Amino acid sequence: MESILKIIAAFFFFSPLSVLGQNEQFIEWSPVKRLTWEDYLARPSSSSDAAAITSTALGVEYHLKNNTLSYTITCRFSKTHSWGRHKTEYILQHEQGHFDITELFARKLAKELREYKFNPHKYQDDVGKIYKKLMDEKEEYQNKYDKDTDFSRNKDKQVEWLEKIKDELDELDEYANYGSSIKV
Repeated sequence: MESILKIIAAFFFFSPLSVLGQNEQFIEWSPVKRLTWEDYLARPSSSSDAAAITSTALGVEYHLKNNTLSYTITCRFSKTHSWGRHKTEYILQHEQGHFDITELFARKLAKELREYKFNPHKYQDDVGKIYKKLMDEKEEYQNKYDKDTDFSRNKDKQVEWLEKIKDELDELDEYANYGSSIKV
């Protein structure tokens, strides 16, 4: 018996939720590939006074086959939904922080799924609840990052937050490999 389920619920940070099209251009999170302004392909919104908008997506795909629950987590930056109006290196660092936060929660999701005690009668519901809880926490974290840094204008807080994000990523380094299986 094989069961397949996908949750590729994208969280588009400060962007309208949209259907992920085949022409969507994504960048997978990487510890070595940092964002550049050339990655921001969308036109700045005339109705926003934001310096930049970074759109990220966190997803999980999983299936049950041969008594093994397998899953893959994705953490992506959307080139076509992200834009920059004031393209300074300092603002880009703040925007990279948003992408790094999405990666942080991808690792938290991997940790929770590895620790999950498989229940064949409700694993789909359980995985959905784990995912939703972490998405809610991620949204709160993203908002707190912007509030505490005053959208990057508080330079001291910005430095503190970038260090905090880096430290938390380092603490969860063992969960950076998203693909995994749980023998059931």
